[in-house]
Amino acid sequence: MVGKDHLWPVDDYWNFHAGGGEFKTIQVYTAAQDARYGPSNNATDFAFKSQLMAYEGIRAMFEAYDRNKYTSTGVIQWMLNNAWPSIIWHLYDYYLRPGGGYFGAKTAMEPLHPLYSYDDHSVWLVSSQYEDAKGLKLSAKVYNLDMTEKFSKELSLDAAADSTAKVLELPQMQDLSPVYFVALRVTDNAAKMVGSNFYWLSSKPETVDWEKSKWYMTPTASYADYTALSQLPKVTLKVSDHTERKAGEAVTHVTLENPSKNLAFFIRLKVNKGTGGQEILPVVWQDNYISLLPGEKRELTATYRAAELGAAKPVVEVKGWNAD
Repeated sequence: MVGKDHLWPVDDYWNFHAGGGEFKTIQVYTAAQDARYGPSNNATDFAFKSQLMAYEGIRAMFEAYDRNKYTSTGVIQWMLNNAWPSIIWHLYDYYLRPGGGYFGAKTAMEPLHPLYSYDDHSVWLVSSQYEDAKGLKLSAKVYNLDMTEKFSKELSLDAAADSTAKVLELPQMQDLSPVYFVALRVTDNAAKMVGSNFYWLSSKPETVDWEKSKWYMTPTASYADYTALSQLPKVTLKVSDHTERKAGEAVTHVTLENPSKNLAFFIRLKVNKGTGGQEILPVVWQDNYISLLPGEKRELTATYRAAELGAAKPVVEVKGWNAD
């Protein structure tokens, strides 16, 4: 949409596809991304990091409301989608492609949801169900960049209908790596996973300058530092898939397994029209942009119109921060 001659570096053609007034450039976003995740060398690198930061930020916004529901008066996501080709603000874009922000929001709004609070290092369990959930187990684990386990705790608990409850506080930990991880899992009384979450956190605190807050932004006084993510070892995933057709729909089932001793971070899945073909859109993924702990295995589904395939076969493409 910007043309090959303007694909990189970011220029006014990109800004033309941003907004108006105070939002006529993407400088605020780009400065934060470069400071937090490291400068990008090309458009592909920039785009992948932007999905990561969008996931992180939009999940946090919805989780802040989840934790404080009925005390907070509400939350507004601007916006759902773009009415023309644009590079900011959407959960899914003009081409109906769901981005990192979409799946950050989707994770935050699961019916039984464990969340980490950035402000006080606590863990909460939020229920958006209108019935009690009894006999649950919540596990919280903290890992260093090399997957050394720094903290682990499991709780047995219930979740009242439409509730939010603080269930534990993570302790102060020594010798944390510059980037570390928090994995939260909730299982029901049949040991079935009913809620999960995964955070990447920085040992360097992020602070905002509230006194200089404006109607459209609050400046960041010091940024978190996630550049150590570049040190994650490469991981080769085990991937298998099969597709079935139901009436006019096709459902592609993808099984991902991380056989390594390292984290497979921020994995994105696509279903393409044949090898090297275009991504099939629109598509509804059960989940995407996921991370897999060592030995972890997950099955995800993608649902789309069978007619979009034509005579082609669906081909699954897998790309992660450090995994292929």
